[in-house]
Amino acid sequence: MNFVRNQMPPPSAPRGQSQQPSVNIQMAEQELDMITTLFNNILDSCHKKCIQPNYSEGDLNKGEQVCIDRCIAKYFDVNTKVGLQLQKMEKVTTRK
Repeated sequence: MNFVRNQMPPPSAPRGQSQQPSVNIQMAEQELDMITTLFNNILDSCHKKCIQPNYSEGDLNKGEQVCIDRCIAKYFDVNTKVGLQLQKMEKVTTRK
C-alpha cells in the first residue's frame, strides 16, 4: 500500500512497481530522520550559545530572543549553502 497516496498497486502491476511504496516509505523515514537531526542540532547549538545555564526568568529576555533568532537564521543559511554546494558537486561527478 502506498501510504503517501493511500493506494494499492494494481493487481497486474509489474514486480518492481510493488516495491516502490516501500522505497518511498524508506525515503520518507530518512528525510524525517535528517530533519529531526537538524532540529536537534539547531536546538542544542543555539541553546548553548544564547541561553545562560542559570535560569533567572521564566521567559527569554530580549537579548536571548535576538540571539536565538540570529543563530537559527545563520544555521539555516549555512545549511542551505552547504546543500547547494553538495548538489553542484554531485552534478559534476555524475557528468564524468
